[in-house]
Amino acid sequence: MTIDFTNVRPYGDTSNDGAVQISFSLPVPYGEEAREAARQLTAKMGFAEPQVYHMADLGEGFTYFIVYGRCEQGIDYAKIQVPKLESEEMSFYEINAFIRERIGRKLIVLGACTGTDAHTVGIDAIMNMKGYNGEYGLERYPEIDAYNLGSQVPNEELLAEAIRKNADALLVSQVVTQKGVHITNLTELVELAEAEGVRERFLLICGGPRINHEMALELGYDAGFGPGSLPPLVASYIAQAVERKEQT
Repeated sequence: MTIDFTNVRPYGDTSNDGAVQISFSLPVPYGEEAREAARQLTAKMGFAEPQVYHMADLGEGFTYFIVYGRCEQGIDYAKIQVPKLESEEMSFYEINAFIRERIGRKLIVLGACTGTDAHTVGIDAIMNMKGYNGEYGLERYPEIDAYNLGSQVPNEELLAEAIRKNADALLVSQVVTQKGVHITNLTELVELAEAEGVRERFLLICGGPRINHEMALELGYDAGFGPGSLPPLVASYIAQAVERKEQT
């Protein structure tokens, strides 16, 4: 099968059939009127031949829907350019050897969930000694002094601690994203660092389920890591970025 990368559409049963499945909730009571509301709304979204495949009563006047439809739009995949991390992923042993031989001192890394975010699963997966998915966390790296400050850490406190410890990198995890609170928290840290005149002292790195590298750059960070990122990927970037920084 030959794919036309200048006009890529969703793939369901056959190439370029545009078949999609979407799900959403509406603040309307369960019933046939709700079904028709979901169908009409999906049609207004631009999907052809919408069919409500499943609906469920959520109680208190809310209904959940799964709708099938057909997307008639395509995308020119050949023209897509996405900012990517400028680092090569290394193993646990390669990272430590790189730091020891190319930088010549231990790296200091602070991590935290900032603002009101109390979900530490992301930062713990990267920082904690036991790590995640078979990979050691940064606390296990002999060439990294890693400090996990935990959850609900004010940006002012994180920045002050980074200055006290003369940190090389700050890792900020944001799991809670309702009403764009992650954007607010991440932006505030950058603005504080700039106001204190210390932005260039640290690598600012963020991660979370709705974060990618492009978004991180737009917010003023050096790098962003999305869902599924493992400690070696983050540690590889930090080590190589610190070396580049010290060479300039």
